[in-house]
Amino acid sequence: MHSRGVPLAKRISSIIHGFESKTVDVGILDIGLYRDDISEKGSQRMRPTDIPVDINSKRVVIVDDVLYTGRSIRAAMDALNDFGRPGQIQLAVLVDRGHRELPIRPDYVGKNVPTAKEEDVHVRLEETDGLDEVVIEANEEN
Repeated sequence: MHSRGVPLAKRISSIIHGFESKTVDVGILDIGLYRDDISEKGSQRMRPTDIPVDINSKRVVIVDDVLYTGRSIRAAMDALNDFGRPGQIQLAVLVDRGHRELPIRPDYVGKNVPTAKEEDVHVRLEETDGLDEVVIEANEEN
């Protein structure tokens, strides 16, 4: 998923290739049109989707940086259905912060980080931000 899920997926693919000598295809998924909070957040910038392989009957792993309410993952699953019918969809996240609003659980978690709803979790990656770090900050709205 855009934006930090893509570099994380590429890193994971590279690591798997290093261990298994197998190529893991990485696609890019834009979920902007599938979100259920467009009216709250306003229109989102549309970014390209590139699914380079046929996903029908394949295992697809959605990669995201932070799992919070589960709404982005639900949107990603809806978006994937426009490209085919995967045999299985799994979820890999770098940070699981809890507070789910939907019954979605990750299959692979880098770190569980219990947070308050009044906090924000920011993942910064070398590829997008110039450094690798995870920062928890007080939410400015509260």
